[in-house]
Amino acid sequence: MNSKTKKAIKIGIPLLLAIFFGWYTFSKLPVEEFIPYFKNANYSWIILGIFCGILSHLSRAYRWKFMLEPLGFKPKLPNSIMAVFIAYLANFGIPRSGEVLRAAVFTNYEDVPFEKGFGTIVAERIADMLVMVGIISITLFLEFEFIVQFFQEKFNPNTIVIGTIGLLISGVVFLVFIRRSKLKIAIKIKEFVNGLIEGVLSIFKMKKKWAFIFHTLFIWAMYLLMFYFTSFAIEDLLGIPFAAILIGFIAASFTIAATNGGIFVYPLAIGAAFSLFAIPETPSIAFGWIVWTSQTLLIIFIGSLSFLFLPIYNRIK
Repeated sequence: MNSKTKKAIKIGIPLLLAIFFGWYTFSKLPVEEFIPYFKNANYSWIILGIFCGILSHLSRAYRWKFMLEPLGFKPKLPNSIMAVFIAYLANFGIPRSGEVLRAAVFTNYEDVPFEKGFGTIVAERIADMLVMVGIISITLFLEFEFIVQFFQEKFNPNTIVIGTIGLLISGVVFLVFIRRSKLKIAIKIKEFVNGLIEGVLSIFKMKKKWAFIFHTLFIWAMYLLMFYFTSFAIEDLLGIPFAAILIGFIAASFTIAATNGGIFVYPLAIGAAFSLFAIPETPSIAFGWIVWTSQTLLIIFIGSLSFLFLPIYNRIK
């Protein structure tokens, strides 16, 4: 498969997913069913959620300096902030293109070599991935009984046991195969895993590693609070269990990475997660739209201003 085909697939699949889920969303629940929730929402909570989103983005921009300073670079904070918002905005067009653009911005305005800037962003994403794994693990621990009960209701216990054993055996066989195989794909997987391990270890070699870790945890705390606070904006969702918030947050977070900023898929993921707790579908999906719309408008507004102001700031400074 040549590079052009791979690029077309990477761009095309998320777009097709967005189109499909857009059609599915509006065929299942017409727009007029969501409008009352937007009209009657408590916008004080939505604004508080937006504020948490802003804090997370500013913290991400500030955190970047802890990765760049050991390499001999001291970027200006305004450039870092604008690069982060431009990256988020670009991801709405082509998923994950924002990381490339963010590194390119610093190559152009801070003289940071592209490969070094991009390498720090990859290391950042590894740290973010570890926090996400931590959130999933905590959720599984806190809601272990609920999860076990859910699977027992949906599946035969014998099937669960056999499936678990099968997964464990498959996992062991896969690891042995990857470790011993000389196939190109196996070598790429090993290199990827080694890169992840190296990226994680590099965090602990930083001079200001605890500041980096604090900001990483702060970023995700703000993401979660943004999601949680906004749930109070909808009267029908008042009093929902925090477990629903955690599972909804996890499901929605994965859609951001899988599609163009989670467009259309984000609300459906929340609706599916909340349905596990017998929460009505319409307010759940409406909540998803309110969270997604508020944060998207924030990114479009500040991201667009950053595109315009970035060259001006660097010309007059």
